[in-house]
Amino acid sequence: MEKTLLEKLQEGTIIMDGAMGTYYAKKNGNSNEMAEWANMNNPELVVAIHKEYMEAGATIIRTNTFAVNSVVLEIDKEEQKALIKKGYQLAKQAVTEFNKTKNSPVYIAADIGPIPVHAERTREEVICEYKRICNVFLEEGADIFLFETFSQIDVLKEVVFYIKEMNANACIITNFCVNKNGYTMAGIQGNKLLKEVMNMEEISICGFNCGIGSGHMYQFLQSVEFPVNKRIAVLPNAGYPEQLYTRMIFNNNIRYFTENMSRIKQLGVSIIGGCCGTTPEYIKALQEACSNDQISKGQVKVRNKDIPSITNSMKEEREEGKTKKARSIFEENLENRIKDQRTFIERLESGKKVIAVELDPPYDSNDEKIMNCVEALKNTSADIITIADSPMGRSRVDSLLMSIKIAAKHEVSVMPHVCCRDKNMIAMRSTLLGAYVNGIRNLLVVTGDPVPSEQRLSTTNVFDYNSIQLMQFIKQMNEEHFSEDPIQYGGALNPALGRVDKIIERMERKMEAGAKYFLTQPIYDEETIEKIHYIKEHVDTKILCGIMPFVSYTNANFIKNEFSGIHVPDEIVSRYSKDMSKEEAEMIGASLGRDLVKKLEPYADGYYFMIPFNRVSMFEKMNL
Repeated sequence: MEKTLLEKLQEGTIIMDGAMGTYYAKKNGNSNEMAEWANMNNPELVVAIHKEYMEAGATIIRTNTFAVNSVVLEIDKEEQKALIKKGYQLAKQAVTEFNKTKNSPVYIAADIGPIPVHAERTREEVICEYKRICNVFLEEGADIFLFETFSQIDVLKEVVFYIKEMNANACIITNFCVNKNGYTMAGIQGNKLLKEVMNMEEISICGFNCGIGSGHMYQFLQSVEFPVNKRIAVLPNAGYPEQLYTRMIFNNNIRYFTENMSRIKQLGVSIIGGCCGTTPEYIKALQEACSNDQISKGQVKVRNKDIPSITNSMKEEREEGKTKKARSIFEENLENRIKDQRTFIERLESGKKVIAVELDPPYDSNDEKIMNCVEALKNTSADIITIADSPMGRSRVDSLLMSIKIAAKHEVSVMPHVCCRDKNMIAMRSTLLGAYVNGIRNLLVVTGDPVPSEQRLSTTNVFDYNSIQLMQFIKQMNEEHFSEDPIQYGGALNPALGRVDKIIERMERKMEAGAKYFLTQPIYDEETIEKIHYIKEHVDTKILCGIMPFVSYTNANFIKNEFSGIHVPDEIVSRYSKDMSKEEAEMIGASLGRDLVKKLEPYADGYYFMIPFNRVSMFEKMNL
């Protein structure tokens, strides 16, 4: 009876194949064609590549199905099923033909890559597609499942549980993709992911693939604590590609790759192989190196922290003397700003009603008006100033950078809005790190308005994630980077839009993702106020009720008729007239603001004032 993969691993390290995608492009001469389409269009070449890897010494081959999902290939369910079935059948065909001459056991891993997530798809829809993919493999008899190049474990938890329910004997492998610093695209430390996997009995093998070359992979693994209850798989890239015209070319560095992989093997790794750029020649050299055991058994695991650094102490002393005073002043100012940022959440959690006032940053480099507004608000009851993030999808000064300047100059609490429209996860992580080191501790996390339709030919929406996913990302950053002084963040709430049970369900998901408070859309009507009452009775959270007092008749009519999800009663619009002066309209607006505060007082934990056109004079007139 043939041994299972886990039984085979008890005999020692085994080798997985190399890259299908990049090697297929090299063989086919077309780097723009997705290799997965070849399951239907060029099956002979797929079989030939599988056999080349087995001839080179691979004991595990991966099906040519890594990117067979609805997002990457833009296919429907039937096309997806056909490509997966064919991919698994071609792998079995290759193994059968190979064993006619070699009769050597080869294992087939059902290869599943990450499904790109964007704001238009829910978590449940993504999990459903993973399960659909797994069902096809299960129907074909797959008992080894490889999830590779993943950046987080979250959605996989339900999927691996499902696989084990369907086949208790299935062997599940999860490989994560990290950068040179040891973090995934989701900003999660690789070591942390292994610790999460350690507690999941359903996963038998875990490790890392893609992202980095063998040298950086070896360096990274020095700081990784391998789970004692899991087998480890490591499959780095051949190196880093260079672009030649429209093609990505990997340098031929087989000897270097092999030397590093031999060292990696000695760290206690059970499965080794290659990812992007690796060819059958790499696998053949790897198999020969492992057979010869080129690295001695006594190989010492050297950690980067044990390597002494060379410094010039005299130079350091001179530089320290020059910069000590400036650094001291900067650090003192930063510490004071951080204290200011903590004040808001402390007041909110203590039960005091807080007041947030929103300002829109300028469209250009002239920030005189907004800075004057901040100066005026310092003498009012406002507890924190929130800065919008290019509302309506029209570019303004960056909300985080504007907030940093405001906090530094005026020593006030700030809450920049952060939306998902404009930055991918790499840029978002960099932005959040930069904001944190500059003292930002409060955020409002929103999905964000889309790019206006007239700009979409030249400007694209990013939306790699929605507000809940971004909150989960910040929560992870808090755990990994900011645990001693975490970022506090809230979410948006529109009580007037949709069924109240669905609104509560989404609020609870945001709270699970770390949201400490909610800022609502403007509230005007009794029905929406009653919804706030109902929500407060059923959800234990802090809510700042949105208040937007209009500055003119035109402004009131515009909000009433142009903004969906905001219900403005006719009675409120009728308070204004077309011919009233600016001063008269502001007095009406101030009165409206006070009336709304009074109505919301029994249910609100605070108030979120959105003042049109940054007319803070109207807020001053409210005398709150």
